[in-house]
Amino acid sequence: MDYQSRITIEPGKRGGKPCVRGMRITVYDVLDWLAQGMTEKQILEDYPELVVEDIRACLAFAANREHQLTAIHGN
Repeated sequence: MDYQSRITIEPGKRGGKPCVRGMRITVYDVLDWLAQGMTEKQILEDYPELVVEDIRACLAFAANREHQLTAIHGN
């Protein structure tokens, strides 16, 4: 998935953390909700400004960061 069009980083917003489409919802927020056991459907019901592609973009962003960290450490 091409997450780059959905995940934005703005220095003055949420401390420069990666956010979803310029909103104040961070990638961390979405990942945390998923880690707490919320389903995509529950997240979308609680945050109607999000769409399923936003959630998938957060997962792709996190996977890419993990891949980059793994490459740096040589594992």
